Parts: sequence; C-alpha cells; structure tokens
Amino acid sequence: MSKDEGGATSGDNQAAGQDNFGTPADPAAVKKGGKLVIALSAEPDALDPTLSRSLYSRYVFQAICQKLYDVNEQAQVVPQLATALPTVSGDGKTVTIPLRQGARFADGTPFDSAAVKATLQRHLTNARSARKSELGPIDTVDTPDANSVVIHLKQPFAPLVGALADRAGMIMSPKALQTLGDNFASAPVCVGPFKFAKRVPQNSIDVVRDPNFYDATKVNLDAISWHILSDASIRAANLRSGDAQVADSISTQDYGALRGDSSLSVLQSQSLGYQGLTFNIGNVDGVGTTPKPINRPIAQNAKVRQAFEYALDRKALVQAVFNGLNAPACSPISPASPFSSEEAQACPQHDPAKAKQLLSEAGVQTPYPVAMLISNTPDSLRLAQALQAMVKDGGFDLKINPVEYSSLLDEQDRGNFELLQLGWSGRIDPDANITNFVGTGGSQNVSGYSNPQLDAALTQARQSNDLEERKKLYGQAVTILQQDDALIYLYRQRNLTAVSKKIQGLQVFPDGVIRAAFAGFTK
Repeated sequence: MSKDEGGATSGDNQAAGQDNFGTPADPAAVKKGGKLVIALSAEPDALDPTLSRSLYSRYVFQAICQKLYDVNEQAQVVPQLATALPTVSGDGKTVTIPLRQGARFADGTPFDSAAVKATLQRHLTNARSARKSELGPIDTVDTPDANSVVIHLKQPFAPLVGALADRAGMIMSPKALQTLGDNFASAPVCVGPFKFAKRVPQNSIDVVRDPNFYDATKVNLDAISWHILSDASIRAANLRSGDAQVADSISTQDYGALRGDSSLSVLQSQSLGYQGLTFNIGNVDGVGTTPKPINRPIAQNAKVRQAFEYALDRKALVQAVFNGLNAPACSPISPASPFSSEEAQACPQHDPAKAKQLLSEAGVQTPYPVAMLISNTPDSLRLAQALQAMVKDGGFDLKINPVEYSSLLDEQDRGNFELLQLGWSGRIDPDANITNFVGTGGSQNVSGYSNPQLDAALTQARQSNDLEERKKLYGQAVTILQQDDALIYLYRQRNLTAVSKKIQGLQVFPDGVIRAAFAGFTK
C-alpha cells in the first residue's frame, strides 16, 4: 500500500490504507479529568533518554519528556522546548538554538541552557549511550545566556535537528541526573504535560498531570496508564470491554473487525521505518565493541546471506501474514521520503533457484540450518512460521527461537544470536535509519557489521545539506548494503492504533509515536 501523499483524514469513513493521524481535541467538547488507559504491545525499556532504544519508551516519553524539537503530521520538524528552528553558520559548523523561557522541570527546577548542555554532554559521554552516534561530531556546547545554546561541530552535520526531535533532544532535570545518575530511569524527571508516578515491571507504567508544565491549561487528563499486553487479541478485547481506551500496534488480523466497530476509530499511517532480519557477522563482545570473526559460513560469507534474501518472497509474505496492509521493503529508505531514488528502492527478486546456486558456490551443505531470534507475540510467530516455510525452498532450515521483547533487546546487544527479526520505527532523516545500525561502531549496530566504503558514503551524506547529493549517496549506500546483506530489509508496516470514541485528541503521526498528552474524554 503506497502512502496517500494527499493525506490525512480525520473521519471514520476513511478508505482502508488511507492515512488517518487523528485530530487535536476540541476544548469545548472534552471534559477535564479522568485516567486514560493504553493497552501497550511491549514493555518499554529504560525510561532514560540517553539509554532508551525502544519505540514503546517513546510513547511514555511523549507525555513526560518534551524535546527541543518535535515532528508534525507532515513529518516536518517543529519547535517544542526550542522557540524556533536553529540558526546555522555559513560553514555549517555552528548551530544556535533559542530556548523557551519560563518552563520548569517536574521537580520545579528551571529549564535553561545549562540543563540542555548537561543533557547533551551526558548523551555524548555516558558509556552506554544510545545517542552518541545520533548526535554526530559535536565538539563543544556553549551557553552564552540562559535562553540559548550554541553547538559547535567538528564537521557539518545535516541530521542534527532531526536527532534533536527525538530522544537526543529530550532534556533531563540536572538535579535528577545529579541525584540518580545511572538510575535516572527509576524516577525520570523532564519537562512535560505529565510526570512519572510509578512502574510495575512487565505490567504497567503510570504518569500523572504535572502542575509545573508551562502549558498546563491545555492538559485535560489527570493520568495516563500504559498496561503491557503483548497479545494483540487481548489488547483488542480490553478495548471492546472498556478496560482500555487505546490499543497500539493492532494486528492486521483484527483490523477489519475493529474498523467495523462503530464505537472505535482506527488511526493509521505508513511507517517511516522498517522491519528487517539482522545477521550477527561480528558482534562477539557486545554492541559497540570492535567486530571479531564468527566461525559460521553465514557470518563469514555474504553469498550465504544473499541466498537467504533470494529465498524471500516479500510480496507473498505481506499478503499472507498481514493481509496486504504492510508494504514490501528492500531498503531503509521509505519510497515516500524526499531522499528516495531508483537505487534506494532496488530490490532483489524472489528466486529460490538462485538462492540454492549461491549456497552451492559458498560450498555449504543444504538444507543450511539458521536459528532466528524473534519476539514471542502471535503476530511475530506467524511471520516466523511463514519465513520458515518460504526459505525452505531456497535451501535453508530455519529454526525459530521466540523470546520476550525486552529479552530480545538484551540478547541482540550481547551478540547472543545468529539471525534476529526486529524493526525500527523510523525517523525523518535517513541517517537516523541507517548509520546507527550499519555504520562501523554505531550504537545500534548489533550485527557487528563494518564496511569502510559504506562508512565513507554515510559520512559524506551526513556532512552535506544538498538534497540531490544526499539522495545519490544514500542510493550508493543501499547498493553496498544489498551486496553485504548484514541486514535484510523485509517490510514497512502501517502504524495501526485503535481508539475508543470516548476519547478525543489522540494522534499518531508517521513516526509511530502515540501522542496522548493532550487527549481528553468526550463530554
């Protein structure tokens, strides 16, 4: 399903596959108070903007941790804790950000340039930071006054503003950082419409309205509670019974019935991200460490990985497993992106005979056994079983190893896998969908993949503000990625969120984040 460029509709009669982001609440039509319950498909990881790597944490952060910039429904960057887009010097190396005045953190301390500097320095220096490579070549951060921050770069870095519209731009209370240090996630404190209240692991996360918030009059709800329910059918049942008012990541199997329910709306948009298959080709000592050889043909020989890709029939897969709602993907760049090109959308076709030929050239015996780590949700298991049947024709014997989502994240970081299925919710700048995952030393490069030719193309693209030049470089990067096949891109999912009509103002944009902070119950 291609993205409907024209747009978003807010009605309930939108055609299947047409974008519906939701609309802001009408202040006259919602009442103050109440607790919103969101049925959440997976447990968020650490509620620490420096360390977090899960989409589900971003749902919670959206309510409690505002950013310097945000993304609107057109996937454009807009100011949030900043008051305007940055001013960039002629050489591209000095970035000045004006800050909102009068904002306070949930602990009452003032939001100012010193707080921004403290957060950025933590992102850059924390040993476990997932933000370091997102922020690029920052040299120093200056605070000429309380209301402006100046970032000095070693080289121009085009993706910086996009990064500051995500976790890298979430500013943490310096007081809380000083008190809690690496335990910040146990009681996170930021600027936001809500503040953290409590977390019961594997069960729920609760936040309550923050009276310190600078725009507190626009907040309708008293509280939001995320209930972790990994089974999509149970999330749908909670929605129908009224135990929850929102369910994220609804199954494509439930889509038709939920859309046909007159008491519900289904918000949907094409994801900026991808779902993929990552091979471990050098992650021996953990993510971020120097890659080391792994004594397996599939890790050592790209022909074996290419064979796996030729064994895949993406179109048949999305039709059979997802009723055609998701779209085949062969690259980290969405066809809807301004950075897309013919090269970026090139796709190896399904060819089981070619797969067997490559396995023969690689000198491996067939069926070649591969163990795949995957999350243990019903939808993921359906995908795994379809993959298992599909690659058999290409000469592979796929063994499925299902685990809890949070365990999957831990195992991938440690390098305890041969192949894993996982995705990325996507960002507006392609650099944030690529470099962190496949660039040498990238903070989410769990494959342990390293190719200097690819690094050179990605670095050049990061330093250019010329759209055509960047487009060409990303096309080259995709060509290299498809030759090495450390990460095989599989499909692009639709963001599907079901919402009770008792709720107004809940929105989900193409970045996949549920925006619940300004929602309210209908009067």
